[in-house]
Amino acid sequence: MIIPVTKTILPPMEEYFHYLEGIWQTGQLTNNGPLCLDLAGRLKSYLNLPHLELVGNGTLALQIAIKVLGLKGEVITTPYSYVATTNAILWEGCEPVFVDIEPQSFCIDPDLIEAAITDKTSAILATHVYGYPCDMVRIQAIADRYGIKVIYDAAHAFGIKLDGRSLLEHGDCSTLSFHATKLFHTAEGGAVVCRDAEMAHKVFLMAKFGHIGEEAYLDIGINAKMSELHAAMGLCVLPMVGDTTASRKECSGWYDKQFEGRALQRPVLPAGLEYNYAYYPVLFSSHDIMMRVRQALLDNGIVPRRYFYPSLNTLPFLKPELKRTCTVSEDISSRVLCLPLFMGLQKGEVEVICNIVQQSVY
Repeated sequence: MIIPVTKTILPPMEEYFHYLEGIWQTGQLTNNGPLCLDLAGRLKSYLNLPHLELVGNGTLALQIAIKVLGLKGEVITTPYSYVATTNAILWEGCEPVFVDIEPQSFCIDPDLIEAAITDKTSAILATHVYGYPCDMVRIQAIADRYGIKVIYDAAHAFGIKLDGRSLLEHGDCSTLSFHATKLFHTAEGGAVVCRDAEMAHKVFLMAKFGHIGEEAYLDIGINAKMSELHAAMGLCVLPMVGDTTASRKECSGWYDKQFEGRALQRPVLPAGLEYNYAYYPVLFSSHDIMMRVRQALLDNGIVPRRYFYPSLNTLPFLKPELKRTCTVSEDISSRVLCLPLFMGLQKGEVEVICNIVQQSVY
């Protein structure tokens, strides 16, 4: 039997079919239909956010955020994230300026941001890695000092709070991914969380080609609409998030117990964080040991993931001048492995995984 790194949460078929029957009755499959409106409203209530706009996926969410904020020139960003973070910057005609990460949180190091700012800098685009928060207070202080924007790639941060406040409230906007592998998903989908109603309206317009009515345009828009079929999945999955999070938390606890006293590094959870347990990353002492563990797991039908690899400052399609050295990110990305974590993972399976890891390490 294969144990994957994650499993998509699927609702009972009859619940999804109930929504499909409504779609067949209305005949509306897209263009901000009733299910999209319902889902957006429920998400705003669940996350306690006033302004959230649904889009087709998390990458489009980043691209639209960059477009709506009018970013040009250079965008300071992290080399430790999924490739979509860098791709969105490049796709929108900006240049990523990579700043290294903190070894404790794996998030962008605020101590290094200010030195990377030039007269071409328009924004900071930081990622809450695995849902662990960036130093948002210091990042905002830097942005305010230089008059630049802040976007948070919060693809992993659904439902996470720090000191009782959603991570999604920070910055000029945050972006979410609702991909099938995420804690909350719509199969494919995403959202832009906006600071105010004006920005939210711009996101709404830009996601439907920039149309204002039938005959006018705001700007160069794109088709980033979520379909009713995807919204239906989200409406079914949202009530399951609480149980999913609780299950993942329990599984994480099993891992923690098995690895107690072992020389395995993990990102540090800050005090006051209400976490969603979306991932279980482990940092090994060397690249060779990580690869040995990975192969041993694969040989036993267990599929971990090198998440994130490679460090984005080394991507092959970057211009040579953009490939700045980021020692910490390059080192961590060469040694990290995310272990299986999902609702339904059994305690005995976690014990098997941990035994293989420990035998391979020691």
